[in-house]
Amino acid sequence: QVQLVESGGGLVQSGGSLRLSCAASGFTFSNYAMSWYRQAPGKERELVAVSTNAGGSTNYADSVKGRFTISRDNAKNTVYLQMNSLKPEDTAVYFCNARRRIAGHNYWGQGTQVTVSS
Repeated sequence: QVQLVESGGGLVQSGGSLRLSCAASGFTFSNYAMSWYRQAPGKERELVAVSTNAGGSTNYADSVKGRFTISRDNAKNTVYLQMNSLKPEDTAVYFCNARRRIAGHNYWGQGTQVTVSS
């Protein structure tokens, strides 16, 4: 059974930091690209950051470059999102995603709320 369980969300003041974690199980973690998405109220879900399988490369949305860092620990089947210099516009539900295109697999976590107060 595939599971992606996010944690680490919460309320933080503008300029603060949070670290999100996503613990994965039920699939071969190192074979999957792992991503973080977010969805703010009334907006579409957007890609925040992606780490390719085995962590070979990373990419970020322009809005978070230089502030957020995605990393993964394949031994712990966990992906992280370190978020620094948070802004009120970063307020959203953050979702963990696992994708393996060749197999047609695309898994989602339940999301964790991040709220940044001004």
